[in-house]
This record gives sequence, structure tokens and C-alpha cells, in this order.
Amino acid sequence: MFSTILNLRKILEDTIVEYIDVDFTLWLSWLLMPLLITFLLPLVIAALLYLTALILYVYKLHRARLRSAYETDWRNAARNVVAAVWDAHGWIWYGYKVIGLENIPENQPVLFVYYHGAIPVDLYYFISKVLLTNSKLIHTVADRFLFKCPGWSIISDVLKVIPGTVQICSNILKEGNMLAISPGGVYEAQFGDSYYHLMWKKRVGFAKVALDAKVCIIPFFTKNVREAFRTISWGRRMWLRIYAATRFPFVPIYGGFPVKLTTYVGKPIPYDGSLTPEELQVKVADELNNLIRQHQRIPGSISSALLERIYDVDTKKS
Repeated sequence: MFSTILNLRKILEDTIVEYIDVDFTLWLSWLLMPLLITFLLPLVIAALLYLTALILYVYKLHRARLRSAYETDWRNAARNVVAAVWDAHGWIWYGYKVIGLENIPENQPVLFVYYHGAIPVDLYYFISKVLLTNSKLIHTVADRFLFKCPGWSIISDVLKVIPGTVQICSNILKEGNMLAISPGGVYEAQFGDSYYHLMWKKRVGFAKVALDAKVCIIPFFTKNVREAFRTISWGRRMWLRIYAATRFPFVPIYGGFPVKLTTYVGKPIPYDGSLTPEELQVKVADELNNLIRQHQRIPGSISSALLERIYDVDTKKS
């Protein structure tokens, strides 16, 4: 056994000597060290400064709420801490704000329907804002592939994220909770573009949920969400075939651009038992499209969305 280890060690040493020039590697490291120090350390310092601003913002605005939350169930305390962090991140990085919070009725179950960006960061910020403002958590429906990701179980448990059958969603609303659904889901996230077309196909599950639970629907839309993160546009047919076969979001995503994000909350669409799910789907889609037309520049522009962080003006084309 010992001799085998020695032989393996000798083979490894011979391989390193033969294929790797140790002296050259050390020289190259010494040569590039100033560059690493020049560019890496400023990034580390910038990250620390950003983290500092995040912590100070959380403490300044939410210290009283967090202090009281610690005296309750750990999940409630954790939700408030997470919400405060996300709220701070949204304000610092995207200048995030919500217009129309007054349209959300108090002490009533509500089904929110929204446009799904490449990465739904706006949903995270919106949930955080509502929790911190109204002290009520919005339950959310997520694609099933997420529940196979490591670490997702505790997120789904504390933040009430569900895979979402019609019956489960209806029961959540009947219990007096708020629920958010994107009918386009991962398909809309992966294959949507800067023209902001709704990609719902014939999905009427959310309409069945609203009719069964007898609740109002509130649409909301976040301006520039497609400019914050985008999916690549080449190879669309290939990615469509892969998605159809796997139902997994393989299309690469790029971005993280610090554009101006503003969520617009629409007027409630009251329960109408005379409507079929298909008719209700059309009605909600029309209201959501109206929000998009009113507030979004079409096609979306990353440069214009970035400028809005400075000038905060409406760059939408009429």
C-alpha cells in the first residue's frame, strides 16, 4: 500500500515537471500580481462599500420592525429581515419604487397577475415592499424545476413559494391570503423580448383559481424589467426544442444592468361569476397590456432605462 502511494506521488511529480514549467508559472504570477492588485482590490472595496450601504439602509428604515419581529416566530423574523435586505438592494441598485399600492385592498384575499421578466427580480422587490408596508406576505407560484434546487426547500417554506395546482392556489386564497401568479411563467421568461408581448398561450389556470376562490385580480407590471436582465436572441429554434423536451430554462441570461425599475399596480378586476376562465383570461391580459402600453418604451432600451436612473423621466415612445 505504502509503495503504491510513493509510486503515485512520483508519477504526479514527473507529470508536473514535464508538463508545467514551475519557474515560468511563478514568474507569470509575479508579473501579473500588480494587475490583480490594481483591479481586484478596488472591486473588493466597492463590494464592501455596497454591503455597508445595504446594512445601513436596512438599519435606518426598518430597525423598529425588525426588532419587533425578533420577538415572534423565527419565520416571521426571517421574512422581515429578508424583505428589508431585498428592499434595500432594490432601492440602491435599481432605484426601485412602486406606484399604486393604494389599489391593494386591505384585509382581503387578492390574486396578483404579472409579466414575467427573464429573472423576476421585480417580484422579489414587490413582495418585500408589500410585506414591509402592509405586514402581509404574498404567496407565490414557482416552476417545479426550482424545487429540485439545493437550498430551495427552506426558501419555499419560509416565503410560501408553491408549485401551485388550481386547488392548492384556490385554498390559499380562501384562507384570506394574497397570491401572485405569472401565467407566462418560465416560457415567457425565457422567450420574451424587449417588445413585452404576453406569452400565455391558452393558460387559464390562474382564471380558474380566481373564479373558484371568488377573489379579485390585480395586474401589475414593472417598467424596464426586460432591460435589467435579458436572454440571448440567437438559436431561438434550438432553445425552443430543448425547452419543449425538458421543460428546463437552458437559455443563457445576461444583464444585471442598474436600470430604473418601477412597478405599476393596476386597478382591481372584481370577481364576476358570469365569466368563463377563457373570458377572464382575455380581460386580465387586456388590463396588463394596457399597463405595458402606458408605461413601457417599446421596444425596451437598456441605454434609455439607464438614463432614467439619472433623469427619472418617462422615455416611453408615444
